[in-house]
Parts: sequence; C-alpha cells; structure tokens
Amino acid sequence: MLRPQVFALQDGPVKIGLIASERQAIDACLKSLAGEDSRFAAKADLYWNARGGSYTDGGAFIFTVDRSSATPQLKCTDKFGREVSVPAKKPTNELLNETLRFAPDNFAEQLAEARAGAKSIEDLCVNLANAAKNGYSEKVKSVEILTWVLDSLHLIPYAKEGRIHAQLELSLFNILREFPQLADQNGSGWVLVNSANRGSLRSPTKSEDTLLLDVSGFGAEGEGSASAMIVAAYKQGWKHVMSFDWRGQRFCGAGLGEHSEGFRIDVFGNPGDYLGSGLDGAEIYVHTSAQDQVAQIMKSGKLVIFGDVGQTFMYAAKGGDVYVLGNAAGRPLINAVGRPRVVINGTCLDYLAESFMAGDPLNGGGFIIVNGIALEDDGRIRELETPYPGGNLFSLASGGAIYVRDPSRKVGLDQLNGGQLTSVETADWNLILPYLQENQKLFGVKVEDLLKVEGHVAKPGMVYRKVEAIPLEALATLSE
Repeated sequence: MLRPQVFALQDGPVKIGLIASERQAIDACLKSLAGEDSRFAAKADLYWNARGGSYTDGGAFIFTVDRSSATPQLKCTDKFGREVSVPAKKPTNELLNETLRFAPDNFAEQLAEARAGAKSIEDLCVNLANAAKNGYSEKVKSVEILTWVLDSLHLIPYAKEGRIHAQLELSLFNILREFPQLADQNGSGWVLVNSANRGSLRSPTKSEDTLLLDVSGFGAEGEGSASAMIVAAYKQGWKHVMSFDWRGQRFCGAGLGEHSEGFRIDVFGNPGDYLGSGLDGAEIYVHTSAQDQVAQIMKSGKLVIFGDVGQTFMYAAKGGDVYVLGNAAGRPLINAVGRPRVVINGTCLDYLAESFMAGDPLNGGGFIIVNGIALEDDGRIRELETPYPGGNLFSLASGGAIYVRDPSRKVGLDQLNGGQLTSVETADWNLILPYLQENQKLFGVKVEDLLKVEGHVAKPGMVYRKVEAIPLEALATLSE
C-alpha cells in the first residue's frame, strides 16, 4: 500500500498496457519505446491508481490479449469484468478548432496566427516553434501558449490523447532550450542554465526575472541535484525558476527554508517524490501529475497540481493553500495540523485526513474540499461513482473538516471512524467559496457546474456535506 500500483493504457497504431509503482516509470518506459518505434507515444492516454479491495473497481485490473479474432486485441478490465478504455479521440483538425475556441483573450490573436495552415496540434507546435525563432518576445509568447494548452487539455474536448500531450511537452522543452544561456549576460529577461553550466549560477541582473532550469542532466538528489540548484538560485536572489524535463528527480522546492514568500517554481516533466516538502511561503505550479510524499510538513505557501498526486500527500502538513486537478492516492493529509486549506477535484483512495488536527475551520483552522468529479472526454463535469470510495474517512480526527460534494448522499457512516456527517451551513459555504472560485480560475472547474444537480443549480447545503470530528463530550457519552 505504500507503493501503489499505477496503471496506464495507450491505444493507437498499437495498444499497450503498463503497471508500475509510479507514473514516472511508465513515462520513462513509453519514452524509450517511442524513441525506437514511432507507433508508440511518449505518454499514455489514460493513467489511474488502484486501491486494493475497493468496491468500485476491486482494486485490481486484468490485461488480456484476446486472440478470438484474426487480429489479436489487448483488453483491460477491472476485477468485476468492466472494460477500461482510453478517452475518445477526435479528428486532429476538429481538435485544433476546439483548442482555438477555448483560447483566452490574451492568446487568441497569436493562436490564430499560429493556426494559419495548421491542420493538427502537431502542426500548431511546428508553427509556434518557427515563430519562436523570430526573437526573444516570440519565444516567450510561444512558451506561454504551449503552457496554457498543456494546462487546459482536460477542458478541451477529446484532447486527452497521450501523443498530443507528448508533442506539446516536447515542443515546449525544445523552445525553452533555445533561450540565451545564463553565462552570456545578454540582458534578456529569461535565461537558461543546465547541468553542464551549473557553475555559472549567479544573482540576476536588473533585466533578468526568470531562470530557466533544464533538469534533464541533474542527479536524483543530493548536492548536485536540481532541487539543490533551485535552493541555490533562491539564495542568489532569483524570484522565479521555470524548471523543465524532470525525470523523477526528488525534493523539488524542498530546502528553501523559512518565509520564502515571493518565490515561484514552475515544474514540467516528471518530478519525483517529496516535491514541496517543508514549503514555507513559496508557490509551486506543477504542470503535470505529482508523485508520492508531496508537500509533507508544508507550513505555508501555494501548491497547484495540474494532475493527480501520489501517496501520503501532505503528511503532517501545517498549512498552505493547495489545489489538485485530479485525484490523490492513499493516506493524504494524515496527521495534518494547523491551517492547511486543500481542494481536490477528484477523490482519494483511502484514509483521507486520518488523525487530522486542524482546529475549527470556521475560526482559522484547516479543511479539505473533495469535489468527487472527473472531466469527461468532451470536457464536461462528471460525478464519480462515489465521491469517496475508501474507508477510514477522517479517522480519529480531532479538528478541521472535510467538505465533500455528495448530492446523492453516497458517503456513509460505515466509511467514517470517529467523525460525523453534518450539514453545510451558510458560514461553511462562505468559507469554502473563495477556494472554489480560485479553483475555477486555475482549472476552469466552474462553481456553478459544481452546484448543478441533474442540470439545475442547487443550494450549497444540498450539494456539499461536512465531515467533522465528534465532540469529546459526545464521545464520553457514547463510551458510557
């Protein structure tokens, strides 16, 4: 249970299923295959975690090669025989049109220019790469557009194909590597450093505002790691590090020390374990999924994850504002105290907020919002079969609260262990609404859509439920 199985499917010219302890291992395997055989993409179309014994899927999955037809077919089913399939795909020209339709105003004009002659997302990437060759400002704008597309794939209908994700990421990394080197001191705002010239690290000049860090050649941890380089850059006075091509290296954002407000890290690729651990003030934006032990003992700051997060997320955290687009694996926020404020749009596998000790959320304490949703292939919100499939929800907690989106009242008392289900009052809604509004700004998950039940907007108390600790007086009465 401490190393959960991560499953993946890719369906294209060939179909492949993979199982590993972490997503980064799956992506490393696919990247290697794609480098040898163009039928494979460097990203899977679908990733998911399993929890042993889950009544929703059984926690086990079966990959079978069906040889009953002339062409053998790979099939994946859960323990109960229900087939698992990859998201639906759309013709590339239609997908490109959908992408342009979702573009924000500040990108619309340049996206329209890059669209000229393009028939697919791949063509768009080529056009942006060519535009980036025209100068520094064009490079910056191309990076911003590619980042927006990567972050918005969950909203763009039928854009969840692994091949598209891989192409966008590769194009982004290639453009970032074309920026001026830190050692050149040419006066540009964004400058690049990598493992080969790490010795050139220095304080920023007045014109420099962003350090681009190519992580690919750095070690996994220790003095020569990318995480150590980020700490060194922070101490040299850099306010923004855009790090890319992570390949499982650990401890990103750890070791910054106390009161690191005003410092921001952007993360692209496959960051490893312990990202953001001990964070105290800085902001980290993870433009992908994260691994295990993320944000352990986090004290303050902001963490945004455009994907899923692994095991023991925010173990013993003391504070911070955290937003997760997808799911958390098992045992998130165990032993958390103080004032953590967390939004998880998907769900958690089990043991959410065990021994939570976060005071009174209505008087400065901590809380967790679990929306229990996924985004369909067409970008619309879909309620999960259950907003929380596991057991020991809020187990043995003494403070704080969980606000779970559960309009069908599927979460039952048998899933609790020392907590109680209560109603969401006006004060509760006023507390969590600003976090749901920030969640909407970050991920495009509209508050209005969260409040919809069978197509109609309902009152918050009909949609959300509150899980809180049983008062000690009540426990004493029960024991008698």
